[in-house]
Amino acid sequence: MTDPTHPSDQAPSGKSLAHPERVEKSDEEWRRTLTPEQYRILREKGTERAFTGKYWNHHEDGVYVCAACSNPLFHSNAKFESGTGWPSFALPLAPESVRTREDRSLFLSRAEVLCRRCDSHLGHVFDDGPAPEGLRYCMNSAALDFKRR
Repeated sequence: MTDPTHPSDQAPSGKSLAHPERVEKSDEEWRRTLTPEQYRILREKGTERAFTGKYWNHHEDGVYVCAACSNPLFHSNAKFESGTGWPSFALPLAPESVRTREDRSLFLSRAEVLCRRCDSHLGHVFDDGPAPEGLRYCMNSAALDFKRR
């Protein structure tokens, strides 16, 4: 799957909203900076149980950022109720916010969503989202932080 594009990938100043500089840390550094649950999800590709994360039913105006590196990922206006129990978004904030790669774990072929800045596992993207894009970025709450507008 290719990375989708998004028309609002720039701030009013014309600068990109995503952080372009890479964040690379050793496994030990990640363990020191993340909670055990965040480490399990972001670095070991875990998944939280449905309807247990802090953002699945969250409705404030702002931006969801990567919990590992603060890279802006999704605007709250792209969030929708998917009924799955995980925060779901129609599009990333900017094309350079995330990247995807094939995930063949669990005997399925899915598109894993990674933070483009630090390569942390965020969740998966599916093609059963709302029109017009038809995408559902199904994220783990533990992979996200929220910045109010």
